[in-house]
Amino acid sequence: QVQLVESGGGLVQAGGSLRLSCVASGDILSVLAMGWYRQAPGKQRELVAAITRGGSTDYAYFVKGRFTISRDNAGNTVYLQMNNLKPEDTAVYYCAAARARMAGVYKYDYWGQGAQVTVSS
Repeated sequence: QVQLVESGGGLVQAGGSLRLSCVASGDILSVLAMGWYRQAPGKQRELVAAITRGGSTDYAYFVKGRFTISRDNAGNTVYLQMNNLKPEDTAVYYCAAARARMAGVYKYDYWGQGAQVTVSS
């Protein structure tokens, strides 16, 4: 079992910045990758950024150059630094952990409770 707790959401004006944190506990040695997803009202959940156990990162095209995913040295806290935020970034952001990979795709099976990010225009 892996437990994930997010923090750092809030309200910010367009062009501003926020940093989300996700603390993982439990069987973190089994985690192969950590990711940040988001879900806006009426839309499907989408992957925003991910970082593997080896430190490789990947970003959705719509956040490249604006968001940065990172982790602490212990590997149990993952961050999402969000700069130059836009109103369309408004969503609930979820931290997720993947313990398996199939056909090159990480399977995220543990989720945090979500953090609301609201960007005003």
